[in-house]
Amino acid sequence: MNRIFYLGILSILVLAGCSEETEPVAEAAVNEEAAIPTYFDGYVLNPQVTDDRSLEKAGQSFRDLRGEIELKAVNTEIPAYEVGGVELTVHEAKILHFKPEYSMIDFFHSYTHETEFGMVKYFVEITNTTEEVLKFAPVALVETNAGETKTWEEDIYLEELNGEIQPGETKKGNIGFILEKPSKEPLKFTTSDVFSVSDKKLAEAQLIEIEF
Repeated sequence: MNRIFYLGILSILVLAGCSEETEPVAEAAVNEEAAIPTYFDGYVLNPQVTDDRSLEKAGQSFRDLRGEIELKAVNTEIPAYEVGGVELTVHEAKILHFKPEYSMIDFFHSYTHETEFGMVKYFVEITNTTEEVLKFAPVALVETNAGETKTWEEDIYLEELNGEIQPGETKKGNIGFILEKPSKEPLKFTTSDVFSVSDKKLAEAQLIEIEF
């Protein structure tokens, strides 16, 4: 009788362990089944910030092992720009509210002491259409109507979109900034100037305004 009882308890514990281990996989499966825009093809998920690719309407949210993120506003109808031989496409601009998991808090302490915060995020694609190596930053400065400014050094995604871009090369990824007073008011951002590898200025920066 005791042997049967202990075997029953062991079976329950094994099943409980399996259930806990498969939970993150189930969360990932939900995201894979969502309608993710094709411009994300080939994009590698960011290790710091929760995956927002499936969020298309204000009020939608998603949770993964990095935390929980909610979409507050979005614009996906933004024209392409030409900046001194660099073709810049902003596929989407989003205002988000992000609550990182406790294990991720230390990373964000260099940007804010809040445990959850608002942010603006751009998913951009840049292509060097020239035959020479260029230096460029797609989002060098962000300005809000409330007078808040953020520079490229405060980007929380760190996806290495700034710097040299080879002839014909295309880069794409996220650039995002924590905002103290996020709102649905229009946001302005300025690209960097375009430089050659020898730091010769080739083109002026461009100011771009995006409405939500």
